[in-house]
Amino acid sequence: MDIDRPAMDAQRARAATTQELRDAFLVEGLFREGEVSTLHTAEDRMLIAGVVPSGSALELSEIEALGPDGLSRREFGIVNVGGPGVVVVDGERFELAPRDGLYAGRGSSLSFEGAGARFYVVGALAHTRLPAARIAFDETEPVELGDEAGAGRRRLYRYIWGGGTVESCQLQLGVTVLEPGAVWNTFPPHLHARRTEIYLYFELPGAGRVVHLMGEPEHTRHLIVANEQAVIAPRWSIHSGAGTARYSFVWAMAGDNRDYGDLAPVPVEDLR
Repeated sequence: MDIDRPAMDAQRARAATTQELRDAFLVEGLFREGEVSTLHTAEDRMLIAGVVPSGSALELSEIEALGPDGLSRREFGIVNVGGPGVVVVDGERFELAPRDGLYAGRGSSLSFEGAGARFYVVGALAHTRLPAARIAFDETEPVELGDEAGAGRRRLYRYIWGGGTVESCQLQLGVTVLEPGAVWNTFPPHLHARRTEIYLYFELPGAGRVVHLMGEPEHTRHLIVANEQAVIAPRWSIHSGAGTARYSFVWAMAGDNRDYGDLAPVPVEDLR
C-alpha cells in the first residue's frame, strides 16, 4: 500500500456520493500483518502509515509518492495501538507500551519490532531536526472533557503540541479515550482553518462503528468508520463522531502553526 491521495474541495464534497467521500477522506486497510502501509495526502502534505511487525522487524523506507528523499524532510509522531513493541530511531531503542507515543525528528531512520504491536505513524514537513522523545501514556496528564449527561465524557492526552515538553516543527498529536458510557467525541465540533487534522479510530469492538461527521457546518456529511480506520479532515471540514461502543482515537494535525487553541468552535444550532 503506497497511496497518494488528492484533495477534494468543499464544493465538490457537497455533491459527492458516499463512495466518493470514502475514497477521498477514509483510510482503510492501514494495518496489515508483516507490512508497512502508507498514505500521503495532499492536505498539508501529511503522511500516515500503519506498521505491523509480526515476527520480524520492519523499516519505514522511501515512499514513491513523496519522491526521492521524501522521508528526510519529515518529522514523525508514533502511537502504539497494539501490544508492547519497540521503535528504533537512528539506532536508539524506545520501548512502547499500548497507547504510548514517540516523537522522531526530521530525517530519522525508523524501524519497528514486536509481535502484537501495531504502530501508527504520522509524518509532517519539518524545517529542522529535533531530538527523539518517548511519551508514556500513563505519565501524561489528561484534559478532562465533556460530561455524562451529554454522553461525551472523555480524557484528552496531549503528546506533541505547542505548549508541551516535546518540541516539534509543526506536528501536533495526541490520544483521546472515551469514558464508559460515552459515545461522542469533539462535540460540539470545530474547524481548524489553518491546519489539517487526521483521526485514527481504534479500540472499537469488531462490530462497532463510529458515525464520523464531516463537511462544512452548513453542509454536513458523514462516514461510517470501523476499527483502525482513519479519516482525513481538511481545514474546511468539521470533525466529530458518535460510536456504537466505547473507543479511542489518535488525533494529529499539521499546517500553518502549532497553536493548539487556534480553532473555530461551531455551535450545534449552526449545523445543517
